[in-house]
Amino acid sequence: MDNNLLSGLEGLGLGNLKDLNLYESENKSDREAKKNVTIAVPEAKEEDMVFDKTFTCPVCDEQFKAKMVRTGKAKAMLSDQDLRPRYEGIDVLKYDILSCPVCGYSGISKNFPYLTPSQKKAIKENICESFIAKPDDPQKKIYTYEDAIERHKLALVNTIVKHGKASEKAFICLKTAWLFRGQGEKLDITLATYDAKKEDCDKAEAEFLRNAYDGFIQARTSESFPIAGMDEMTLDYLLAALALRFEEYDTASRLVSGILTSRSANARIKDKARDLKDILAERKKG
Repeated sequence: MDNNLLSGLEGLGLGNLKDLNLYESENKSDREAKKNVTIAVPEAKEEDMVFDKTFTCPVCDEQFKAKMVRTGKAKAMLSDQDLRPRYEGIDVLKYDILSCPVCGYSGISKNFPYLTPSQKKAIKENICESFIAKPDDPQKKIYTYEDAIERHKLALVNTIVKHGKASEKAFICLKTAWLFRGQGEKLDITLATYDAKKEDCDKAEAEFLRNAYDGFIQARTSESFPIAGMDEMTLDYLLAALALRFEEYDTASRLVSGILTSRSANARIKDKARDLKDILAERKKG
């Protein structure tokens, strides 16, 4: 090899290595062996997908940090029947609420900065004056399900106090139900308390889903689209999936039929509606 590449190492006692080949030649058997080598890809960790971002509370004007999901880090997987999103290695739903640790104001991240003067007043009088701040844990690298559920409940009570739209309250209820589902899925099945904890998660999920369903039905007749970021056909599909969950088969059938005959429904929603139609047919047989 070119002696200049490793020259100058003599003073370090490595002069005898100056003639090493930079790229060793490979024989055919070596090349074939390398073809069969599987490179292990390290499993993505939740803590590597989140980071701390600074926000300013629109109620008390204090700055605080909250954990957010890094853009492009979470790999999307198939969603649940009721549109709950799933991601590989992380439940992104845990990071969608901003909660001021100073005054207690909390809300969905995209709506967080936007409050009217009367809403601020209501939150200050009904939330901030009673809120007891919890000490921050600087060692916390992720939000647990308990953290996320508490933050969503804080967001819900804030939304009730500020007289938020039915769709906003319904959306928070829906996301909280999904969190309880995720919590139930992550329970250690070997624990002696597994059955009791799973039952608690299932009951809480059903309660929040029911409230989400009722709220979206109200919003469907009183608000303009998009509603909670959903167009008409997406919301109708969600309502159909929830109606199926609560065994309101006539309502589910009507909504599914509307989607399948609609010219504005996209192919993805129509495919999902067909799946619901098949499930409905099976249920009616039973």
